[in-house]
Amino acid sequence: MGYKVVVVGATGNVGREILSILEERKFPYDELAAVASSRSAGERIDIGDSGKEVKVRNIEHFDFEGWDIALFAAGSAVSKQYADKAARAGCTVIDNSSLFRMDPDVPLIVPEVNPEAIDGYRARNIIANPNCSTAQMVVALKPLHDKARIKRVVIATYQSVSGAGKGGMDELFSQSRDIFVGDPAEPQVFTKQIAFNVIPHIDDFLEDGSTKEEWKLVVETKKILDPKIKVSATCVRVPVFVGHSEAINIEFEEEISAEEAQKILRESPGVMLVDKRQDEGYVTPIECVGDYATFVSRVREDPTVDSGLSLWCVSDNLRKGAALNAVQIAELLGRRHLQKA
Repeated sequence: MGYKVVVVGATGNVGREILSILEERKFPYDELAAVASSRSAGERIDIGDSGKEVKVRNIEHFDFEGWDIALFAAGSAVSKQYADKAARAGCTVIDNSSLFRMDPDVPLIVPEVNPEAIDGYRARNIIANPNCSTAQMVVALKPLHDKARIKRVVIATYQSVSGAGKGGMDELFSQSRDIFVGDPAEPQVFTKQIAFNVIPHIDDFLEDGSTKEEWKLVVETKKILDPKIKVSATCVRVPVFVGHSEAINIEFEEEISAEEAQKILRESPGVMLVDKRQDEGYVTPIECVGDYATFVSRVREDPTVDSGLSLWCVSDNLRKGAALNAVQIAELLGRRHLQKA
């Protein structure tokens, strides 16, 4: 006997990835509902490469009663309106938006990092999926933290335009085309031209000069991994369609060598170490697209602190950063709490 699963926001980038990954990982569902706004109701969308398709239902009229799990991938406004409604109907919500992440009654989960935290989901019947940049970073940090205790992390992200949705991807494509033919490349989605450029600004600015994206990395890392870890982040949008990259500098309480770190990471769940000190001995965003892993490369010691490492971390943000992590949470929920006979 399988689960009854709802995907909310099924027509968006992340929603489509969730449908695909449910099929790829053979998630045990008996019934699957694809839900979106009234604009998309009635459309038929493919479930990955399976050859199956599903008809989109209108969320305004959808009844969550009797459904087991709802994976929300439609943004904070939709989650604010419908997530609690679904949870009260007995359908456990796994939410990809930022709305519930810092709610003390809502567990924020990366299954490779803090699976035990999911046990607190019953307080609201909602589980939060972290920010895409946070998810891949903590997968890489967790095994190192277990070994030598992390004191401080300084991170610079290089985030793809798919993090801003389909509009962001369309803008990079159209601006690149316009520049090649000599037309002006006017920004619509982003604050400045993204084609052939980088923008050190993601989400709104806060009073201290940081952005909300940077704030998310700080507070989510503390909630998931360890509240004692100090985090400093600079988040940058780059002209890459899919795949987030991160340059991470780590200061530890205890000594750890680059060789030890490589050995640990090589054996860690969710991590793929590709670290040869030669041309092409590292992973770039284009190579991680469509993969489940968080790739780590360029592990090296930082001589400016007593015990420090620097590394390069790359992952498909639509997968591990969103859809895959959501499905992994659903799998974890099933194993620990929702076992079907």
